[in-house]
Amino acid sequence: MAASLFNFFFDSLLPLAVVLSLLLTIFLVTLPEQYQPPSRSHEEHDDEEQGSQTSENGATNRPPAVPVSKAVVSVQIVVLGDIGRSPRMQYHALSVAKHGGTVSFIGYRESEIPDNILNSRIKIIPLSPSPSFLQTTNKLLFLVTGPLKVIWQVWSLYRALAYRSNASKWMLVQNPPSIPTLAVAFFVCFIRNTKLIIDWHNFGYSILALKLGINHPFVRLSRLYEQAFSKTASAHLTVTDAMARVLKGSFNEDALPLHDRPASHFQPFSSSQRSDFLRRLPETAPYASVIESGKTRLVVSSTSWTPDEDFSILLSALIEYSTIISIGSQFPSLLVIITGKGPQKQHYLSQISSLEAEGKLRGIQIKTAWLSMDDYASLLSSADLGVSLHTSSSGVDLPMKVVDMFGTGLPVLGWSRFEAWPELVTEDVNGKGFGSAEELCRLLVQFFENGGAKLSTLKEGAMKETRRRWDDEWDPVMGKLLEFVD
Repeated sequence: MAASLFNFFFDSLLPLAVVLSLLLTIFLVTLPEQYQPPSRSHEEHDDEEQGSQTSENGATNRPPAVPVSKAVVSVQIVVLGDIGRSPRMQYHALSVAKHGGTVSFIGYRESEIPDNILNSRIKIIPLSPSPSFLQTTNKLLFLVTGPLKVIWQVWSLYRALAYRSNASKWMLVQNPPSIPTLAVAFFVCFIRNTKLIIDWHNFGYSILALKLGINHPFVRLSRLYEQAFSKTASAHLTVTDAMARVLKGSFNEDALPLHDRPASHFQPFSSSQRSDFLRRLPETAPYASVIESGKTRLVVSSTSWTPDEDFSILLSALIEYSTIISIGSQFPSLLVIITGKGPQKQHYLSQISSLEAEGKLRGIQIKTAWLSMDDYASLLSSADLGVSLHTSSSGVDLPMKVVDMFGTGLPVLGWSRFEAWPELVTEDVNGKGFGSAEELCRLLVQFFENGGAKLSTLKEGAMKETRRRWDDEWDPVMGKLLEFVD
């Protein structure tokens, strides 16, 4: 009996052992190349090949050596999202390239990528989107397609990081999304001798908590996952000082705050530039004359149409503003342009259509637009006021859209009920915060009545913000970390 049982297990396990051994052998044989730190610069190598040059007086002339760290720094920049809509990671790539480093930029290529990213030192490595049959909203099918989609993401990301891009000294990863990005990035960095840097834009578990609640088991597991993989990084960046404090207090990790600043293409407009753009853009062309006269004010809000940006707040404020201007001639009408795309867009477009049909938005025109980066920057430069509905799931991140608005000298009204808000906006100087639709409406009335005198004060403060640029923040932090700057 014992012998037959042994033979059964032996016959069953032997083939399995052979298969596993074969798979392990294939894995070890196909491991990607490791990063090898160079021992000298390319200039020094070329000098040795060409030999030394001797002058007439017998002195040996050698070209000055370029420091190795400044000549050969290579970085993989990773975002499990659309490269074209990841401005902070784009700015990282441009800064590395500007200092002479080489960049492999890994992410989805879903929208237009700015021309300045497409240069010789920045190589775009697009991730493969998941097959269409895995894209479903059916809850029953999701039980099957969900895990398959994660497996596809893991393989696509691993292949891009380990085989489709060269081994690099550094890997800079955007977080969130943290699953499966952090796990795959850690594994690739481990086998390729690469140093991992995590750029914390927010916390993945806090975003998940918006849907499931902070005490949900998946949220707790997500937090433990982020905490565990934070230990694998050589360095951490955060978008705010407050986030750095949370990372230290919750995860016991030191971080370097690197505040967002606008890129060079976000600039104020002259009156002639503004006029030309207003007449060129289809959404503003019919209203260009009344906008320039001040009878209509141009308000811009950028949104991802997701639950962490409650667009109903702006709609409610506009309904109330419409009621006020119907009885007061000192108030201008509004053209409100909402840029962006996302899952809740159609839901709100239906609401807007219903409100217009019911006559609740008299004196207010709402348009939506999906613009190129250059046209988006020009729209901000042409607007009278920007509105941010970003509510911050963690309380310690900041909306990049406000940074871009300040880059063009555009004053901002924004949801301010979170800890990090004062790091970005100075109340009554360059912007103003609100915590309800009623507050937002009162601010619109306050800044638009009687010719907008109070808005002019905010405009002056916002114009001062145009002096603060990305390079001023990046060079002392990342430039020093990557050894571009002493």
